[in-house]
Amino acid sequence: MGGIDVGGGKGGRRALDSEVNMIPFIDLLMVTISFLLITAVWTHMTRIAADAQVPGPPNLDEPTPVEPEKRLHVEMQSPDKFVLSWKQGANVISSVDVPRKDNVVVGPGGTKSVHYPELAQKIEAEWKNFGSHRDPSDKKFDTAILHTDNETPFVYMIGVIDAIYSAHRGLAAGGSKVEQVPAFNVTFAVN
Repeated sequence: MGGIDVGGGKGGRRALDSEVNMIPFIDLLMVTISFLLITAVWTHMTRIAADAQVPGPPNLDEPTPVEPEKRLHVEMQSPDKFVLSWKQGANVISSVDVPRKDNVVVGPGGTKSVHYPELAQKIEAEWKNFGSHRDPSDKKFDTAILHTDNETPFVYMIGVIDAIYSAHRGLAAGGSKVEQVPAFNVTFAVN
């Protein structure tokens, strides 16, 4: 066992020798060292390689700009109109207003649904003019972003989504069979 000598007593004084147990101190140092070594490995593991590892040699001379996709933005915050705008990144390609007419239908059991036939026709016409993914072999869909606020009742949002889904395109299902599917994937943006 380790100890520390602090000197002996002289004359009639009593001895000042005391024993300090060094084992807990050594244990603390070993735990601290192992902790530091382990965390050093963890910080190394959290690093992510920032280079894009794609097949082929890198071409550093010519950067390839990635053009953002066109997206249809459907704004329904106004009580009297819808605003349809095609945007590519921050650039607005086209914008058109569609009058808002809420066609409320009450079904059996008092269930309420809302239809927007004018909006559906305009969205289909806009997709035919500006849609990107039209080829039946293209597996991607155009994106429609529905802009609404927190106060809009759910039944009205469903009516707008149904209007967006009314635009259809052909999609190769397998072999020579082409199925008609909605042209858009819908996402939400709530203000």
